[in-house]
Amino acid sequence: MNAELPHVVIVGCGFGGLEATKVLEGAPVRVTLVDRSNHHLFQPLLYQVATAGLSAPSIASPIRHMRRHQRNLTVLMAEVTAIDKTQRRVHLGDGQELVYDHLIVAAGATHSYFGNDQWQTHAPGLKTLADAFKLRARLLSGFEKAETLADQPAQRESWLTFVVIGGGPTGVEMAGTLAEIARHTLRDEFRRIDPSKAKVLLVEGSDRVLATFKPAQSALAQAQLERLGVTVRTNCRVVGIDETGVDLQLPDGSHERIASHTKVWAAGVAASPLARTLEVPLDRAGRVIVDEHMNIPGHPEVYVVGDMAAALSYEKDGSRKPVPGVSPGAKQAGRHAALQILARMQGRSEGAFRYRDYGSLATIGRKAAVADLGSIQFSGFSAWLFWLFVHVYFLIGFRNRLRVFADWAWAYFTFQRHARIVVEPQQRGDPDEA
Repeated sequence: MNAELPHVVIVGCGFGGLEATKVLEGAPVRVTLVDRSNHHLFQPLLYQVATAGLSAPSIASPIRHMRRHQRNLTVLMAEVTAIDKTQRRVHLGDGQELVYDHLIVAAGATHSYFGNDQWQTHAPGLKTLADAFKLRARLLSGFEKAETLADQPAQRESWLTFVVIGGGPTGVEMAGTLAEIARHTLRDEFRRIDPSKAKVLLVEGSDRVLATFKPAQSALAQAQLERLGVTVRTNCRVVGIDETGVDLQLPDGSHERIASHTKVWAAGVAASPLARTLEVPLDRAGRVIVDEHMNIPGHPEVYVVGDMAAALSYEKDGSRKPVPGVSPGAKQAGRHAALQILARMQGRSEGAFRYRDYGSLATIGRKAAVADLGSIQFSGFSAWLFWLFVHVYFLIGFRNRLRVFADWAWAYFTFQRHARIVVEPQQRGDPDEA
């Protein structure tokens, strides 16, 4: 590549970073994409890997293979430790530095435990494939451990009690899938326990699940969860988590202890710690406050997109609306940032960013989902089919789409999940060694 061309560095190959890379293909720039992993992950289906519905290659694809035809792109597998916006340098974990002319930061988000980071050991979240593998081991090992404790009812019950914390889309999808695994997938596979007796609890601090949906759809989602056998606890705040259970504060101020060895955290996210190295204003979730072009204050050459950005959509009527932390928002922001770079190279500017909301989807279980497409809302089997085809369509490549569709078709007719492999079994009596 011509070393005299402007150098664009993109940090992170999530939805925002990948979309920016595509826009810059063939442009008169040098592009360096840095990610700490070697793959792009279709994160909306990550819970399917954690619950053994899909294998990892179904929702992930090697970055180099995906962008192998982009001749102006260099891919580096490295950890970005800091960004020096004054010197225009990106510092890597191995001591190297990348000098940039334009920078797009799309490093995503991590789990937020609201100041209680010690809970992470006992209630892992779900952001990476490594998280999914660890969580899968915990979930499946809960049933295995209960089988060995069939003659100890109290301990057996605690291993068969699964608590999902957070009633957003991830929590709802996880709870519904766990209930289906217990009641259908594992049927007839154990001799000393009845997996269908497992308890799945979904705990939400607000007054309803799926708070970003309309109240009527939240109610439908809760009803569908309860039909699957999930116990939904709203207006309950988690005040403690340890190895053997969860402590809740109830609406009346009293406390309740739930004995459970298997907890899943789906309650909160925070921007990547990399945001702090930019030394710019952040919001309460640690996200970078950006302007109408995804730029940070005083540095039009630096863009922040995706879950790292507290971005606004500039509507036609002059109003401003927060951009939701979903994959379409990240993709649109990444595209806008890349187009703005090209426009500025030509001495012009793109219009202010405007998010195009195509609606929201959440699946609850087999033949159960809710869809909000703005003026149209529907639920049940039709919403589930719509959710299925939308996710298959947006998967990375034809091979992934075919594989996922085949796996889901097989699961639909048989209830089977053949990715139920625990690579590193838990040590006897230690739920945290997964």
